[in-house]
Amino acid sequence: MTRRLAILFVLAFPAILVAGDPKPATVVAAVGVTVRDLDRSVAFYREVLGFEKVSDVEVAGEPYERLTGVFGCRLRQVRLRLGEEHLELTEFLAPRGRPIPGESRSNDGWFQHVAIVVSDMDEAYRHLRKHKVEHASTGPQRLPDWNKAAGGIEAFYFKDPDDHVLEVIHFPPGKGDPSWQARSDRLFRGIDHTAIVVRDTDRSLKFYRDTLGLRVAGESENYGPEQERLNNVFGARLRITTLRAAKGPGVELLEYLAPRDGRPMPADTKANDLWHWQTRMETTGIEKAIRGASILNLPERKLGFGRGRLTRDPDGHAVMLVE
Repeated sequence: MTRRLAILFVLAFPAILVAGDPKPATVVAAVGVTVRDLDRSVAFYREVLGFEKVSDVEVAGEPYERLTGVFGCRLRQVRLRLGEEHLELTEFLAPRGRPIPGESRSNDGWFQHVAIVVSDMDEAYRHLRKHKVEHASTGPQRLPDWNKAAGGIEAFYFKDPDDHVLEVIHFPPGKGDPSWQARSDRLFRGIDHTAIVVRDTDRSLKFYRDTLGLRVAGESENYGPEQERLNNVFGARLRITTLRAAKGPGVELLEYLAPRDGRPMPADTKANDLWHWQTRMETTGIEKAIRGASILNLPERKLGFGRGRLTRDPDGHAVMLVE
């Protein structure tokens, strides 16, 4: 087999995670998203949302082709920080990927976002309107008090320059991680979680809880006009399950009990496509959880780690496991 064919063979068959003797993902280290114009996106996240730039690197070569599953890739990645959490923006200089599918909705299988905690929802909404962000929700929604798990939480969806959906969220006393109740003079405080649409929560729990070792931190069933206008999906009824590692943002599973007409993740999704998000998790002993592919050793730590592997959950969402 030629070297070129060998690379393509590896890229065609991503690693498969299996339960049995899992090594817990101890840290959700960062959430990443592919962008079209990195300078434009960095300016948006810094100037509009208050992120701080941590690093800016460019890489190419066979190890990164194997890591991303994109042959012939050259990518530039900027790491941003908001509070204690990190967001990684990646532009594929070559080859360019595809745009987000038209008329995407919040119940489509490729949906993923990060939820940014704000200290005051009214002020945050005024700030976002001032910067002319595109709405993905009707406006900020306060979830009703009858919902014991989520009552009083305020949230709003909007879009970044590449049409990625983002959320700002405000937790009332007694809701959310206790750290968000501390006083702060920052309007945008940090990332609480990344949310992903899943088809079957129980199936996803076998991956994130039983194999990766995340713990279930909260559950709720959300419906009603407030939820419909937040997600901008008529008749939305969601089963929501929040998982957490020992450190870092949570992973929120969004199963649409209704409507069930969301489109699945495209089977040929690649890391350079603009709907690609990935959640980076730090762990130990990756080999015991992965079947069908070796762990990749990078020649340098430009991306912040020396060993890792990109895998996908049952719905196609990407997880970057690193040591």
